[in-house]
Amino acid sequence: MWLGIAAINLALAVMLGAFGAHGLKKVASPEQLVWWQTATDYFFYHALGLLALGIIARTLPQLAIKTPFWLIQIGIVFFCGSLYIMALGLPRGLGAITPIGGLFMILGWLTLAWQAFKTAH
Repeated sequence: MWLGIAAINLALAVMLGAFGAHGLKKVASPEQLVWWQTATDYFFYHALGLLALGIIARTLPQLAIKTPFWLIQIGIVFFCGSLYIMALGLPRGLGAITPIGGLFMILGWLTLAWQAFKTAH
């Protein structure tokens, strides 16, 4: 399942990156373009991370826990989603959601680290 979700995330990241580079560039402010680029960068990084986790889960079943996957995916939606929404001109108050998404991403990676250390013994 996670390989499929990662692949969908990566396809969306390419589409959103292309939209930002071609469609949004003509109508957005420089600040909005930076938000869009940041969202796209983090989207790619974490989608690639989910892809790696999906591959690892297939080869090391003891690390195939769902919590890190879900935390990272929720983080992608909140962090990247809030930046994309702001870049499209919607209320800047939605920026309050961005750090929550970042926290979910961090918790996902830390949960994976914890699980990896637990299974190493």
